[in-house]
Amino acid sequence: MTSIAPLFVPTPGAPELLIIVGVAILLFGAQKIPKLARSIGESTGEFKKGQAKVEQELEEYRNDAAAAAPDVETETATETQS
Repeated sequence: MTSIAPLFVPTPGAPELLIIVGVAILLFGAQKIPKLARSIGESTGEFKKGQAKVEQELEEYRNDAAAAAPDVETETATETQS
């Protein structure tokens, strides 16, 4: 018998979020929660900066490749005529 994937994934509501926050406070302590949140925010920011840098480099590579492509076609056409 094959299993059928659910059509939607239920998202946690307010009671579930309160339970998650309560467990986090029990595990990490109330003083460490702000530090944990800050470090997660900084990590997210660094990830987005890295992602933007990679996207910029890829765009530059694409532009360089597109600029060089007509030269290759022109050289090939000239070589075949000779």
